[in-house]
Amino acid sequence: MARPGMERWRDRLALVTGASGGIGAAVARALVQQGLKVVGCARTVGNIEELAAECKSAGYPGTLIPYRCDLSNEEDILSMFSAIRSQHSGVDICINNAGLARPDTLLSGSTSGWKDMFNVNVLALSICTREAYQSMKERNVDDGHIININSMSGHRVLPLSVTHFYSATKYAVTALTEGLRQELREAQTHIRATCISPGVVETQFAFKLHDKDPEKAAATYEQMKIGDIQMRPTEQVT
Repeated sequence: MARPGMERWRDRLALVTGASGGIGAAVARALVQQGLKVVGCARTVGNIEELAAECKSAGYPGTLIPYRCDLSNEEDILSMFSAIRSQHSGVDICINNAGLARPDTLLSGSTSGWKDMFNVNVLALSICTREAYQSMKERNVDDGHIININSMSGHRVLPLSVTHFYSATKYAVTALTEGLRQELREAQTHIRATCISPGVVETQFAFKLHDKDPEKAAATYEQMKIGDIQMRPTEQVT
């Protein structure tokens, strides 16, 4: 049964980036349950294909469409939007969920690690936002929605050196969302911009951050579950 207010979104299309796991996969599933067509993209789509099969066998009214897209490559993103335009008319909701963290500190981190984070967390989000808006505008969609999955690290800097550059990219998301809100208002459109900043969420995120120390990654979530973290808010990892 559709939730109140969700009926108008039935059969419309939502793009969810980073849909192969974690928050992205959960959002994609929830939207399919509400009857939306969802394009879920990631660099590897095996997990999205499994989720699509699960949604279909569960009898959900919507459809999950897996799409392979390397979000660090603008040509990949533009090709994806072109395919959505030709096959499904266009994007009505854009959920910029994809994000990554590399353990590259400011004093000794690799430039390649910084670029990886910036390309996905900032540039890909901005490109998807621009293309989604243009898709809405060309079809006279005035009730679309652009949602940026940010982080509490986009609002305060933790005393944890491996997250400092990541935090800078999330501060950028905070600024980009406010700038987007202002530009949408100037354009006199009713398209909405939303920024959601979760705290610690049990996904594969920490395992990618601490890819050389899986025990440390597991401890991040284990401590969270058993309530043993006696941390101040400025010490938590997001």
